[in-house]
Amino acid sequence: MESIHDNTCPSFEGTLELIGRRWTGSVLQAADRGARRFGEYRAVIEGISDRLLSQRLKELEAAGLVERSIIPTTPVQVRYQLSPDGRGLVNALLPLAQWSMHRSGTRGAGRTPSSA
Repeated sequence: MESIHDNTCPSFEGTLELIGRRWTGSVLQAADRGARRFGEYRAVIEGISDRLLSQRLKELEAAGLVERSIIPTTPVQVRYQLSPDGRGLVNALLPLAQWSMHRSGTRGAGRTPSSA
């Protein structure tokens, strides 16, 4: 059996650490649903502070998962969207999200995956 500390392990652990941070999943989901401007993210992610949203967007941009573009209008507009790698990550996370909903539905009293 090969060691679990092979070349892929640090990369995978880094990805898990990034997506496991508070609000990161919500930011990715908002982007996947079409949020582009900061205010749109704020509107769909209930409870996130401006500071934390800004921090998560910067982290996701630095990781190459979100692309930031500046539109030179008055006032300047900043837009965010999933990069191709970000889209791939969201697609890869869908089975995990479905599994999580199924699991919470089987463990919760009277809850179904569709109501989770």
